[in-house]
Amino acid sequence: MKQVVFVHGRAQEHKDPTALKAEWVDAWRSGLARAGLTMPVAETDIRFPYYGQTLYDLAEGKTAGEAAAVVVKGENADAEQRAFIREVLLEVQRRSGITDAQLAEVAGAAVVQKGPLNWEWLQGILQVIDRCVPLASGASIALATNDVYQYLDNIGIRDEIETGVRQALQPDVPTVVVAHSLGTVVAYNLLRREGQAQRWNVPLFVTLGSPLAVTAIRAKLAPNRHPPCVGRWFNALDERDVVALYPLDAQSFPVDPPIVNKRDVDNPTSNRHGISGYLSDPEVARWLHQALTS
Repeated sequence: MKQVVFVHGRAQEHKDPTALKAEWVDAWRSGLARAGLTMPVAETDIRFPYYGQTLYDLAEGKTAGEAAAVVVKGENADAEQRAFIREVLLEVQRRSGITDAQLAEVAGAAVVQKGPLNWEWLQGILQVIDRCVPLASGASIALATNDVYQYLDNIGIRDEIETGVRQALQPDVPTVVVAHSLGTVVAYNLLRREGQAQRWNVPLFVTLGSPLAVTAIRAKLAPNRHPPCVGRWFNALDERDVVALYPLDAQSFPVDPPIVNKRDVDNPTSNRHGISGYLSDPEVARWLHQALTS
């Protein structure tokens, strides 16, 4: 018997976990159909640990824009948290090709001259991302970055998130783990830290739209390694996805054995980051199918 565990990302609050699981399953089924394949496991053998409300509660019910403004302004944040968010946004700026001239049009030349140590610069870069990066949302990137930081830095939040994922994995049962966005950080961290002790058997680990190679995130997780409980690791991204800035390759995320990367997903969702656009890719679907039938 083999199982599947899906590990979701952020922005899943106020949703029915059963309906969310169905969305993932339907997208995977679509990808299988495009590959000429059918579901290799029963839906009862697919587990979907849900932690979306935990992340939403961090924002205390604010809208995405309001919560992002709080995040970048640094209210109630320590210096390390502010630096982490600033470093990620700087990397998004460089990777997206946003120039200081574009930033100056929005925030003003004086703000650009002061540099990213002031919150006006951070507010400005979010607006420029909205304006200049197709289909991207500055607020969403800021909130996703904050969620990663909170997960990695806040033991209480990390424990609450990991409890459900941990319970979904059974000792000695071959389990394909499929993670998306923030979920790739959660799954990777848990598998490498506890996989051997918990006797988890993961023949395939699939990461989709992953921010693991973003410099500040990779550094926060260091030293990085291939989880010992994992057989093969397959990573897929749409290069227009501004959450997944880089492939998990030898340059950006070196581990041994190396990760297999698919860099040419054509994710049709509105922000190029949605899970349905990844799971419905026929090559992604085929990788899952092969691991579950071999």
